[in-house]
Amino acid sequence: MSSFGAKAATGPKELLKNVEHKVIEWRRDFHQNPELGNREFRTAGIVAEHLRSLGMEVETNIAYTGVVGILKGSKPGPTVMLRADMDALPVTEKVDLPFKSTKTTNYRGVDVGIMHACGHDTHVAMLMGTASVLAGMKDQLNGNVMFVFQPAEEGAPKGEEGGAELMLKQGMFKRYKPDAAFGLHITSSLPSGTIGYRSGPFMASADRFEINVHGEQTHGSTPWNGVDPIAAAAQIVNGVNLIVSRHIDITKEPAVVSFGKISGGVRNNIIPENVEMIGTIRNFDMDNRQQIFEKIKTTATHIAASSGAKADVNIFKGYPVTINNPELTTQMLPSLEKAAGKQNVMIIPKITGAEDFSFYALEVPGLFVFLGGTPSDKDEKTAPSNHSPYFFADESSFKTGTATLTQLTLDYMAQAK
Repeated sequence: MSSFGAKAATGPKELLKNVEHKVIEWRRDFHQNPELGNREFRTAGIVAEHLRSLGMEVETNIAYTGVVGILKGSKPGPTVMLRADMDALPVTEKVDLPFKSTKTTNYRGVDVGIMHACGHDTHVAMLMGTASVLAGMKDQLNGNVMFVFQPAEEGAPKGEEGGAELMLKQGMFKRYKPDAAFGLHITSSLPSGTIGYRSGPFMASADRFEINVHGEQTHGSTPWNGVDPIAAAAQIVNGVNLIVSRHIDITKEPAVVSFGKISGGVRNNIIPENVEMIGTIRNFDMDNRQQIFEKIKTTATHIAASSGAKADVNIFKGYPVTINNPELTTQMLPSLEKAAGKQNVMIIPKITGAEDFSFYALEVPGLFVFLGGTPSDKDEKTAPSNHSPYFFADESSFKTGTATLTQLTLDYMAQAK
């Protein structure tokens, strides 16, 4: 048993205080040694060793590198799931830190750095700290805690599955079915030590579409001798951009459809045979999501046909809407306020970014919150955002994050008695 798991204490405050410095140490180590999705071998090894040292049952190699630790309390009660994501991003760090990442990789043919530009290193460290605290209170726990350290939240490498969806596909919830799932994400858009939350739809679904327009190549001086896929593609852009504004009930929930790339042709005087178009779909309602899928297919194929062209449309489902269970959110709000201070807990707007915690929240009641990470002497409105090479997470916020995960667990168990 490690000193963190074995040390007796009357309550969580002393244990939280004891583990503060270790959380910072772990975070700095992970930050200096980032790993991309499905390749978090070193990180997963450190996590598994720590959980075993706390006396937990530990399963590894779920969805490539995922780790699950089960802490069994001394009394019967619910199983609470706590989740942290482990993967970094192909970003070259530009923050001047003593533990700055200098790791590099070749990502899709480009030499680039590897950086924890989204703060997943902090999530892992805070959940390891929470594991230490709750293991130190094992005799007081009315239930079990399921610690999930997940790979590839940012997406799996090309040609691979990954993340929460693959962990579930491989039967994680069949072996260990929690009664509730909690997660948090650090953000530079909130002041350090604050908690942002929202009941109901919180983060958008994220899906990708590809439209390939097939025409008939001809000389640019005689377009009537062929079929122009560029002209058809231009009309498709206009038509697809009308879907949200004219076909989706946006009083229900907002949605966004954006084209990110259009490519076709090689010369100024050749009308090409094909045009490729790709884009993203963001939305906060699962029914609207399906309606947008169908409208994109109908719009693109019909517009192309009206030009004499043909459009092949493929929709690639990504992450569903992240929905905070309303009852669970109301139930656990006092716990958030207890951990961070009532004045530091606030409702924040919907976020068009996506999270694969959403897969867990479709299976069991879930609550996902944001932890502020911008220091008090900086303006969070202008701080470099998550995924920026200048992203920075204030270490003083980690104690709030660890306390939040601990408080949610203890209170949920107490209320289920």
